Amino acid sequence: MSNVLRAIALVAVWQLPVVAADDPAPSTPAVDTSRGDALVAEYFRLETERIERESFADIRTLEDWTSRRDEYRRQLHEMLGIDPLPEKTPLEPVVTGTVDHPEFTVEKLHFQSQPGLYVTASLYVPKGLTGAVPAVLYVCGHAQVFDGERSLGNKAGYQHHGAWFARHGYVCLTIDTLQLGEVPGVHHGTYNLDRWWWNSRGYTPAGVEAWNCIRALDYLETRPEVDMTKVGVTGRSGGGAYSWWIAALDDRIACAVPVAGITTLRNHVVDGCVEGHCDCMFTVNTYGWDYAQVAALVAPRPLLISNTDKDNIFPLDGVVNVHEQVRQIYKLYGAEDKLGLQITEGPHEDTQELHIHAFVWMNRFLKGEETPIDLPAAKLFEPKQLQVFADLPQPERNSTIDEEFVPSAAEPAVPENADEWAEMRDAWLKDLREKCFRAWPADSPNDALTLNVAQTVTDATGELRISWHEFTSQAPYRLPLVVIRRDEEIKSATLRVADQESWANLFWNLLKAKAGSRFGDGTQSPRALQLATTLAVRPEEMVIVVAPRGVGPTEWTRDERERVQVRRRFMLLGQTDHSARVYDVRRAMQAARQIAGPDTPLTLHGERDAAVWALYASLFEPPAARLSLMALPSTHRDGPDFLNVLRVLDLPQAAALAAERSPIELNQPFNSHTSGIQVQAWRFPTAVTEKLAWGERFTIVAEFF
Repeated sequence: MSNVLRAIALVAVWQLPVVAADDPAPSTPAVDTSRGDALVAEYFRLETERIERESFADIRTLEDWTSRRDEYRRQLHEMLGIDPLPEKTPLEPVVTGTVDHPEFTVEKLHFQSQPGLYVTASLYVPKGLTGAVPAVLYVCGHAQVFDGERSLGNKAGYQHHGAWFARHGYVCLTIDTLQLGEVPGVHHGTYNLDRWWWNSRGYTPAGVEAWNCIRALDYLETRPEVDMTKVGVTGRSGGGAYSWWIAALDDRIACAVPVAGITTLRNHVVDGCVEGHCDCMFTVNTYGWDYAQVAALVAPRPLLISNTDKDNIFPLDGVVNVHEQVRQIYKLYGAEDKLGLQITEGPHEDTQELHIHAFVWMNRFLKGEETPIDLPAAKLFEPKQLQVFADLPQPERNSTIDEEFVPSAAEPAVPENADEWAEMRDAWLKDLREKCFRAWPADSPNDALTLNVAQTVTDATGELRISWHEFTSQAPYRLPLVVIRRDEEIKSATLRVADQESWANLFWNLLKAKAGSRFGDGTQSPRALQLATTLAVRPEEMVIVVAPRGVGPTEWTRDERERVQVRRRFMLLGQTDHSARVYDVRRAMQAARQIAGPDTPLTLHGERDAAVWALYASLFEPPAARLSLMALPSTHRDGPDFLNVLRVLDLPQAAALAAERSPIELNQPFNSHTSGIQVQAWRFPTAVTEKLAWGERFTIVAEFF
């Protein structure tokens, strides 16, 4: 076995059989991903530790905290997709019926948190009130209550909480969630619906739940029975999470008891709890928060953290850790008596012991009472009695709110002059770095030294010289560079960014070339020549192929369900797997310039997703001599996801940014049905280059099929 092929085996790239020159490539080669799985797990551990170190790192005094608190709250709004805050349009509340109980009345109602975005609810009002009383906003967990195919809302599943509060003198508004309300929406976009564009849009259903809670408080303000200085919030599981959002965001919440709704980033990312949660449990973590930062925003208001000791999706160690971190903030306020931690025995269930925690805490801080809890919370109604809508409203936006809730950046006008362009360009680059690629390591003047480029093996296939290099992108990743050249002086270099398909094709061609590098008379084999042609290795050129993380030697699991959860872990760390690969390409550009020489012109080439990685990497490194991009998606909606990128720009605008720096040749597949669409999709960079007289900086090459 040659050195290069031995290197391939050692790093577990592709376990390909020995082949004859004319054998076809296998459609699904066997692959061992154990190394890639171990690497990505180690990366998640290191990134989690970094975020843990940075959380509260500079908070030593109360002034340290209060000087940052407003900005932290603004960041939380942004990560929920509600910065700027949506317009507070009329709620249009409607009571569709009532249910009577000897001690209270239940009003079956709905309101619109935005026009057409319906929130169905039950309002429990004690009888015999003579003035305004304390109120509780109860937000529901994931209870599925159906009558046939019709959802009756999870408010019917959690009705016993509202009933208990009403029987003890509180007004209680219990609101349905988006996913399981009577007018259902979606919580599971990335979990199992492949809606990765949610990340690019900066959308999370947690934002809708937070907004619905804000508007629920607005509704309570309209009720004369409610004393708005004494409003508490509680809920369990998903409702526990939404209790955190609203308590952290809105000072109208005077007292909070989130139940089984929060744990540490470590539990989610390293221990795998993310796999038990849908998307409504998470912000778009742009600023790289650990979850104690959310909890700390409740301080110094009364906060009880309540959980069970055998909860597999909110583990005990994480819950205790959150409490310990938040306690330091309450200490700064001198308000430790307003922070509590209560743990009961049991699994992730709505137990009676957990009910009691919330009831005692609300009585203490909203009513000033310490009376024993002598009446259990009981379900008193058939679920259908609490149904709000006989017929679902039309039109409605609940089912499509993910398309509308977070506005995309408006398509920009073509700048009239260089000054307008400069202002547009600088704003985009700033936002990309701060909103989309914030999790990248900080740029350092010593970055080149940390690359640690090393050549491992060399080989020859006919007239081609092949060498294998490695470089450090970001710990723990040392990534491969395959350098292929002819035996001539190098005058140019091309960095080819591989996705999984092109990486596999590269090594299949290497194997075919080795199967018969020369005929008996010493002439070059067609297979070896084909390799040179496939890689476009021209005379006096060096081709360098890089496999970013998750590709080739570092590929992680091929189990689709597990791959989904890997991608979701990246999001919790304030990035995506694709944005991490863009960073890898940046580092590969630095390494390629070391290998080829800093003055050697460098072309950057990528296909499909790799074209997107190459395009964005080119924006943050010294300009490439040329970009060669094939089958580049025309929108992030159909291509790689970066956090928040569609709130900043889309791929045509990114192409214009790149075209100012480097000439772009865009090789696109066309047919009679797509040609007009393709040209229209790229009209912005075409128009910018024409308007600003950049010359031939953006060229579309049609590949008809």
